[in-house]
Amino acid sequence: MAIIQKSTNDKCWRGCGERGTLLHCWWECSLVQPLWKTAWRFLKRLGIDFPYDPGIPLLGLYPEGALLQDDTCTPMFIAALFTIAKTWKQPKCPSMDDWIKKRWYIYAMEYYSAIKTDNIMPFAATWMLPENVILSEVSQKEKEKYHMRSLICGI
Repeated sequence: MAIIQKSTNDKCWRGCGERGTLLHCWWECSLVQPLWKTAWRFLKRLGIDFPYDPGIPLLGLYPEGALLQDDTCTPMFIAALFTIAKTWKQPKCPSMDDWIKKRWYIYAMEYYSAIKTDNIMPFAATWMLPENVILSEVSQKEKEKYHMRSLICGI
């Protein structure tokens, strides 16, 4: 990472003190690990049991036979990567709330895209279970604040 910054300091940009390789900054850093562990717990709640491997979210290398699950997992991983990037040079853990909000935003945009292209059934098949889990994670106050309602139920 020092080469990218044109610096001789090769330490993690988050300030954890470790050598700041790309793999470290996106996956191994102790400040991003809580987010990845939460993402894996979320997948387990969906009944998806992938190995805890950085190749899956960082490179999209899904295990063999996971074709049906990658449609569900990819938006979750994109939300996590976006959340990590948002706090890139800050010495703090990426926010779980930011991750939930980003997942909801992706969900809403995919919903509007499905409505516009009249392709609602694949959307509903992909998002039915994740929608329920996402809504169960947020408080009623947050649901009201961010206007988080089931979009699939209105179909």
